[in-house]
Amino acid sequence: MFIAEVIGNVWGTRKHPSLEKRRLLLVRAIDPMTEKPLGEAQMAVDGGVGSGPGSVVLVIDEGGSARQILKDKEAPIRAVVCGIVDSVSMGGKTKRYA
Repeated sequence: MFIAEVIGNVWGTRKHPSLEKRRLLLVRAIDPMTEKPLGEAQMAVDGGVGSGPGSVVLVIDEGGSARQILKDKEAPIRAVVCGIVDSVSMGGKTKRYA
């Protein structure tokens, strides 16, 4: 699981049937206190939280758990946005996003 920023949308003319009505997003892991990018962008499915570009989100990056969130055992997915982050507290400091 990691905190990321949604940096874009992904469109596909063909999708697996289990992803037909799902939003595909491009996310990049960030340091939750400085918002500096950590690594490369990857695709994730919005798990019904209504996130979009600019949102700071919680991403689960494990196929079995991702499929449980989507309630679809057949979904060919690995990463799912499972929450929108309002704030993070660490080391006595708090970073607010909302």
